[in-house]
Formats: sequence, structure tokens, C-alpha cells
Amino acid sequence: PQTVGEVPVRFEVRQGMNDPKLTEQPGTGKPVRRLVSGGFTLLRTELPSAGSVTDPSWHQKD
Repeated sequence: PQTVGEVPVRFEVRQGMNDPKLTEQPGTGKPVRRLVSGGFTLLRTELPSAGSVTDPSWHQKD
């Protein structure tokens, strides 16, 4: 926020860690700061011996 009472706007831009930092919000030109967050992780204790998360059998409990 640039002024008191202005609500922060959250948006996402996919960037590599070595990409130059984004200094302005696309479309508005307002200054931004970079916030690096973790990626998505999927954990499961009983993994199949073959296949992937797109394999329907992965989602079924035996």
C-alpha cells in the first residue's frame, strides 16, 4: 500500500529464482515487493509402486 488505508493487492507472477525481480505491478505500474513462497507438496504414506498422481489407482484406497 502506498497510502494509509489502502488495501494491499495480492497477485501472482511465476518467476525463476534467477529472474530479475518484478518492481511494478503489471497493468497498474504500482511498486511491488517480492514474496517468495514454497511450492505445492503432496504427501501420502501409502504410495503405489508404479504410476503417478494422475493414475486413477493412486487415488483409491485398497
